[in-house]
Amino acid sequence: MTHSIFLDISTILGIAIGIAFLVQLLRQPLIISYILTGIIAGPMFLNLVNSSWDFFNVFSEFGVILLLFLVGLSLNMTYLKKIGKVAVVTGVGQVLVTSFLGYFLLLWMGFEKASAVYLAVSITFSSTIIIMKLLSDKREARTVYGRYTIGLMLVQDIIAIAVMIMLPAIQSGSSILIALTMVVVKTMVLLTSVIFLSKFFLPFIIDRIARSSEFLLIFTLAWCFAIAGFGEWTGVSLEVGAIIAGLSLGSSVYRTEISSRVKPLRDFFIALFFIILGSQMSVSNFFVVLWPSLVLSLFVLIGNPVILYVLYRRMSFTRKSSFLAGLTAAQVSEFGFVFLFVAARGANFDDTVLSIFTIVALVTIFVSSYLITYNHQIYKIVKPIFRIFGEDKCKKMSEDNESFEVIVFGYHRLGWKICDALAEMKISFAVVDFNPIPIKKMQERNIPYFFGDSAEIDFLSELPIDKAKMVISTLPQADDQITLIKHIRLTNENTIIVANLSHLQSLDALYDTGADYIMMPHLMSGMWMADLLRNNNWDRKTFRKLTNLQREELKLKYTLGRMTPH
Repeated sequence: MTHSIFLDISTILGIAIGIAFLVQLLRQPLIISYILTGIIAGPMFLNLVNSSWDFFNVFSEFGVILLLFLVGLSLNMTYLKKIGKVAVVTGVGQVLVTSFLGYFLLLWMGFEKASAVYLAVSITFSSTIIIMKLLSDKREARTVYGRYTIGLMLVQDIIAIAVMIMLPAIQSGSSILIALTMVVVKTMVLLTSVIFLSKFFLPFIIDRIARSSEFLLIFTLAWCFAIAGFGEWTGVSLEVGAIIAGLSLGSSVYRTEISSRVKPLRDFFIALFFIILGSQMSVSNFFVVLWPSLVLSLFVLIGNPVILYVLYRRMSFTRKSSFLAGLTAAQVSEFGFVFLFVAARGANFDDTVLSIFTIVALVTIFVSSYLITYNHQIYKIVKPIFRIFGEDKCKKMSEDNESFEVIVFGYHRLGWKICDALAEMKISFAVVDFNPIPIKKMQERNIPYFFGDSAEIDFLSELPIDKAKMVISTLPQADDQITLIKHIRLTNENTIIVANLSHLQSLDALYDTGADYIMMPHLMSGMWMADLLRNNNWDRKTFRKLTNLQREELKLKYTLGRMTPH
């Protein structure tokens, strides 16, 4: 049995890899390859995946829990406050209009009310993962339409969380009002308890845990699964517990590092989750679900962009920004799968619903990926049509100016003096560090910082490197700096990169990768000492003066918070 399971998994992953190569050639998200793998490995073809096995069900649960944990972790309420009214109006408006129209469209096609409700809700949300990935690849996450699209996704995530919380109450046989009240009360008790722990106990513990990246990952997983399990025990549900676990760590200074560590695990388990969902497609219902699937796909591909275009125009956005923002939402979300997966436990709806949603996901994700990638070219094509309605009277909104002229990697040894000089010159800068001790120092000095490992590409992708004029690395490891320099050069070819080495071994490698200059502390120290000997008297007065200056510098460094010198 064990051999069979591992053999089946290796075969399934082999199929997924083969399809993924083709999907990447077509510049498509990998979620498409996972669903297609499930269809091929399922009863429709090879019959390698059997959703009745507890083994596959457990893998599905892992994928859902980690996905929803990261949803909670990534909810940036500060960002939502910043973009405020626009995100709320467009997010809530799009969800209400899409679900309302989708419901009546499904009734018109002959669906039962229960099936129409669940399917209408599932097609309402757009894919945060796909949109964020494509916007980052296009370097348009900080444009006007990019910022407000991200805000729209945040609002959708909040609504999705609310739907997940209310789902058990809606599906209960008792009074909806009573059941909903009980669910809300349980959720608030769980949320309050977790927030209390995260505010008064977690910071003390996690500051010590974060010194080891492996320890941080193990603790994060333990926290996630513990809160998710506690949520199920209290009757709230595993999924809501996972979201609350993520929310509790969302305000941590280590949020970015936690996210970058958990994402690879999430990607593995969520891949299996989509494979298992794809395997539920069968030959018997394929042609039955094909027509409604295509109708719903057209509704999502055309209806969502039109709805959002109208909403953004009502909020005084330009035609171009409204059009580009609308195109980003022309696909269904991974949350739709999660919603139907969870809803199926307590609801009796048509067994073709999941198959319909699977086809809609394949069609809309495939098409919308090209719509987002070539959105500016598409706008040029439709621009003459907009001109028929006269001049655009809405003024162009300003781009996001939140950026830094210099980003310094490493604060403890060399970086703190560099930061002092930048502060004296009144140059905007931020620091990236992986040591919790300098993070405390920077918090006390109000220095902008990012906590994370510079060797993690996912973490580097979240940094505002694309607008930095200069990046200064004081990192000790050559391999980490090579990874960093390669990422910077892919993001911005004009950024000046200053690296750091304590030996000659990797000097050529760093220059070949793209470094503009490499600091070598031992050579710089020798040059400083040689200059001192040339220009000063050789007496104790000279060195006593230098000693006093050195002590003053160290006093300045260690005044705010105690740090252990290396």
